[in-house]
Amino acid sequence: MIPFLDLKKINEPYETAFQEKLKAVLANGWYILGNEVKEFETNFAKYCGNKYCIGTGNGFDALVLIFKGYIQLGKLQKGDEVIVPANTYIASILAISQADLIPVLVEPKLETYNINPDLIQEKITSKTKAILVVHLYGQLAEMDAINEIAVANDLLIIEDAAQSHGAISPLTPEGGTKEREKAPPSLAGGAAAYSFYPGKNLGSLGDAGAVTTNDLELAKTIQSLRNYGSETKYYNDHIGINSRLDELQAAFLNVKLPNLDLENEKRRTIAKRYLSEIKNEKITLPFWDLSNNHVFHLFVIRTQNRLELQEFLYQNGIQTVIHYPVPPHNQKALSLWNHLSFPITQKIHDEVLSLPISPVLTIDEVSYVVGVLNKY
Repeated sequence: MIPFLDLKKINEPYETAFQEKLKAVLANGWYILGNEVKEFETNFAKYCGNKYCIGTGNGFDALVLIFKGYIQLGKLQKGDEVIVPANTYIASILAISQADLIPVLVEPKLETYNINPDLIQEKITSKTKAILVVHLYGQLAEMDAINEIAVANDLLIIEDAAQSHGAISPLTPEGGTKEREKAPPSLAGGAAAYSFYPGKNLGSLGDAGAVTTNDLELAKTIQSLRNYGSETKYYNDHIGINSRLDELQAAFLNVKLPNLDLENEKRRTIAKRYLSEIKNEKITLPFWDLSNNHVFHLFVIRTQNRLELQEFLYQNGIQTVIHYPVPPHNQKALSLWNHLSFPITQKIHDEVLSLPISPVLTIDEVSYVVGVLNKY
């Protein structure tokens, strides 16, 4: 069986370094917000081309903390509306609600699965104060168009970059450094939330997340909010939460970060083979312009008979996953939205199927997947 994602195999090359990091953390005796967290925050901020990085307990908390940080700074108020793609993973929407803000769903483009900029304007009201952009499956959304809308309507941009570690905008800012090219192409005052869940392109060995931003005021506020609202121990300036990047997970991430670009390139190499070699009229392949704006966290195809194809692949030794079977507006948890209609979102959720793609997938395994799909 070709597994959808072999995390054990992905992490095997790092085992010796992980063991050394574990010994070092144990020997140091400092387990919360120590030097490993500080080092990772410095390293990841530089990698992303941002000035500041704040480690958090997970990617969901990173999003929530961005919203709560803006509320603390008076740039958002409880009850404000936030534009968000209708086909995102439910965590993006729950983060908005968790911060006492109102999600407003907008359809994606069927071609890219990312939010359709042409449909954003019609959803903007006097209560709209922000856009949550989700770079779904690892492909950057159309940030130039979204930025124009945000500037014209005085809206904040927050990015859910949980699946797009290392994606680079094809429009490199003039004079930009290599590090800046890797940044989510947001406004200078914006912020991005990352998840380092084990299955992500940069995955830890447990839950972990981070916020990146160029906004010093926001960074300081989130740094306090993640630690009970405290900047000095036992003195609390804000009503915060406990969501600190674990020292040991930060140590593991410090080991893996230098290889992220190489591993992303391996994903792109596999994606190029899938796109050029899968030839089956029953299967719709994903759009990609061949730039580095896609890191292929997932390789997502579409087919009208998804369960039939999934079973066919399983019987031929190929494991697949559906990302995601039920759209947010149809979830029981969001029952107030069950009456809403989002036909493009519904079509995507009814048809998508994710193929195996990872840095450890072999040439022969890719060939086998292609061959089986072409026989379907």
